Amino acid sequence: MSTAGGTTARPSASPGAPGRPTRGTWGLRDRPGLVWLVLAAATALVHPFVPGSTWLMVHMVALGAMSHSVMVWSTHFATTLLKTAPDLDPRAAQGRRLLLLHAGAVLVLVGVPTSLWPATVVGATLVVAAVAWHAVALWRRLRHALPGRFRVTVRSYLAAAACLPVGALLGTLLARGPDDEMHARLVVAHSLVNVLGWLGITVVATVVTLWPTMLRAPMDADAERRARTALPVLVGGLALAVTAALVGSRPLLAVGLLVYLAGLARSASSMAGPARARPPRHHAPASVAAGLLWLVAGVLAVAWRVATAPTWADAATGYDAVAAVFVVGFMLQVLLGALSHLVPSVIGGGPSVVRAGMREMDRWWVLRLVVVNGGLALCLLPVPSGARVLCSVLVLLALVVFVPLLLRAIRACIAQRRAIAERTAKGEPPPSPSQGRAEVAAVLDAPVPVHQLGAGLAALALAVAAGPATAPVLGADVPAAASEQVAPTGVTRDIEVTATGDMTFEPSRVDVDPGDRVVITVRSTDASTRHDLVFDDEHRSERIGEGESSTLDLGVVGSTREGFCSVTGHRLMGMTFTVAVRGEPAGGTQGSDGGGHTGHDGAAGAAGPGTAGSQGSPFALDPTARWSDGFEAADAVLPPLDDDRVHRVTLTVRETTAEVAPGVRATRWTFDDGSGRTGPGPVLHGRVGDRFVITLVNDGSMGHSVDLHAGELAPDRPMRTIAPGERLTYTFTATRAGMWMYHCSTMPMSTHIGAGMHGAVVIEPEDLPEVDRSYVLVASEMHLGAPDAGGVRPVDAEAAADDRPSLMTFNGAAFQYDAQPLPARVGERVRIWLLAAGPSRPTSFHVVGGQLDTTWLEGTSTLDRRDAGAGGAQALGLLPAQGGFVETRFVQAGRYPFVSHVMADAERGAHGVFEVTDRR
Repeated sequence: MSTAGGTTARPSASPGAPGRPTRGTWGLRDRPGLVWLVLAAATALVHPFVPGSTWLMVHMVALGAMSHSVMVWSTHFATTLLKTAPDLDPRAAQGRRLLLLHAGAVLVLVGVPTSLWPATVVGATLVVAAVAWHAVALWRRLRHALPGRFRVTVRSYLAAAACLPVGALLGTLLARGPDDEMHARLVVAHSLVNVLGWLGITVVATVVTLWPTMLRAPMDADAERRARTALPVLVGGLALAVTAALVGSRPLLAVGLLVYLAGLARSASSMAGPARARPPRHHAPASVAAGLLWLVAGVLAVAWRVATAPTWADAATGYDAVAAVFVVGFMLQVLLGALSHLVPSVIGGGPSVVRAGMREMDRWWVLRLVVVNGGLALCLLPVPSGARVLCSVLVLLALVVFVPLLLRAIRACIAQRRAIAERTAKGEPPPSPSQGRAEVAAVLDAPVPVHQLGAGLAALALAVAAGPATAPVLGADVPAAASEQVAPTGVTRDIEVTATGDMTFEPSRVDVDPGDRVVITVRSTDASTRHDLVFDDEHRSERIGEGESSTLDLGVVGSTREGFCSVTGHRLMGMTFTVAVRGEPAGGTQGSDGGGHTGHDGAAGAAGPGTAGSQGSPFALDPTARWSDGFEAADAVLPPLDDDRVHRVTLTVRETTAEVAPGVRATRWTFDDGSGRTGPGPVLHGRVGDRFVITLVNDGSMGHSVDLHAGELAPDRPMRTIAPGERLTYTFTATRAGMWMYHCSTMPMSTHIGAGMHGAVVIEPEDLPEVDRSYVLVASEMHLGAPDAGGVRPVDAEAAADDRPSLMTFNGAAFQYDAQPLPARVGERVRIWLLAAGPSRPTSFHVVGGQLDTTWLEGTSTLDRRDAGAGGAQALGLLPAQGGFVETRFVQAGRYPFVSHVMADAERGAHGVFEVTDRR
């Protein structure tokens, strides 16, 4: 639907004739779509070396080529159907819109992978502005048009245009790095509103009139009425589905998608009559029809995935397969099919010119369609990875060959036009219109080249057979290659494995013969969390809870394989499972850290939410990095006491992302009290004798718990780990003063605490003197893995276990109080409550340029300003989980740094500033 070639339509009447778009070449309109397709193909060729390559390819096609096509061709069809003058929307204005669209697309494609939020926002804004301008131009044409048929087509274009700003907003929110569940819901909503709305409604509306034109068949007499009644059904179903995704209602989303399919069926039913009159026998209609079938398949795939997945996060896992259906199956086939018809048609010069172009566009068309559609289907099935790689290469070649065919078609059309002009100049009569139409009909009615069908099927069969043997050369995963090193025995080993609450798989090992096919059913008896079993990207179970099961087919095994649970920290706890091949020499294990698998406890491509590979590059802060616009340091002021003696607090476990140092975004697990915090949990403040009622709600993707050191009670029930979606209530009475810690006590604790699941409880001692200011600083370390395609660094469980911190923080972000200092005034008494949350490292709090005249450690005063002749202190040292407070007065105005005097930790981020000003 984008003119990728060289020329576009001009009527046989005068160039300015009402109702007909002008012909002639126009590079800005004709070439950008082709450029985007070439860029997508180039990215596909080098995708192993490009971070986030799948996202880039999807958006090069959808946001680049397809959006360009929609704006170009909806303008073209609106002008033709409404018979309005082209000068209602002059070429200069169209050109500026297209420039705006492509500038925005480039910024988005740069901003998202590099986490440049301003670039993403500006890019999305430009895209929305271009489409809004486009919609206004369509509306003006509709308003100035005389009554006529198929005004509903232009109304459909307007409805589609209204979808894109919504999709752009959702995409921009995705770039901010929401938590896993909201990320999944936004992914689904974003893809639906853009694919089914902006692109889908446009395509469906266009095909109503384009389909019979491609077939040169009469239009269904009821086509307009069906299109008119289908439009509100399409819009209503899509609105329901997108709303359901945003609010988290999976059943309602399925209903919305079924309603959308009903509208699609209603509109597409008008394609049946023309197809019966003249069945598709060339590339253009066959490719468009195949694309619409894949659109239906994609909608059903989304509905099934969301309806059957245990959580939204699970539904979004592996969403790349849905993207492949929409991009390769639907978008590219509709786009290339439409171009196969439009390019020869719009060059102009009569039916003989059209015939010359069609002949070129139809070269090997059956072979190409068989390879594209059959290859895509095979890539979605559980075939060996080597075969999948070969099939994907064949699909790419079948798509890319369209480019030279398009150029050949343009040259053939131009050559035919010149030949006609030369014959006319010599006085020879040009081909008669009836003769030209007969030649075109001969092309349309030509027999289908069945031999190409056989050739396409043979090519795919060869790819499936030869793929495993060529997997090492093609870069497929090692396990698939290993299976080809032995002859299959024909034996299938059905194995049951149980994930237990003791962080083990039972059994943890099974012995098989080389060549056996291994099918593993994983069950869970652990009520506290979810588990999975992962061998590599292709061989992994679903993440399951107590009483659930999932099956994975490991295929023919030729070498020992090691699997593991990818939930953060579980592999470190011993959740591994080995498929051992009898008689294999030592050192033959695959799928482990030393074999075909990369990473530990979150290997590349196999990790669950919040995991990271320990084999990533060492962490290092960029000294030139700056905090993002809008960053606000965590509030360090101690919440004031009130008269309530019963404190009711809800702590909701969330898995989110946050800026944890200048230019560094990371996965955080938090106790959120409703404030949306991304640092430590809320500070709980009370007195001795106060009662605390804590409700823990687990909105994460794994088991979590809470241990409050300020309470005294048996840990069995209130500190138990609860599964996602569950809640518990923890009630205690504060009997002793102290600066107490609370934290998640789910194993491995080093990972959970280091990921952000900790906070402070301040229980004031009696007769504590008042001060001018009170601050709370919670010191902790952070363990970060290599950044993902979006630039977000996940939790590194192995680094936490090995005590290898990436950052040291006060209140959850490194250096945040350097950027936004804590205020004080000369002469004021300032109290700083301190907690060393760890999980593993101590802290030694020191104020540069200041002295401490009061120190209070673990419930005991160690230095009191009220004591006559008392000395001073330079630091308060705290071991992990210890707390206390210090007091000081600042005697002069200035900037007073505060640090952990474990200097390596200060340089990692345990550093801030008091900004002291004179009294007014």
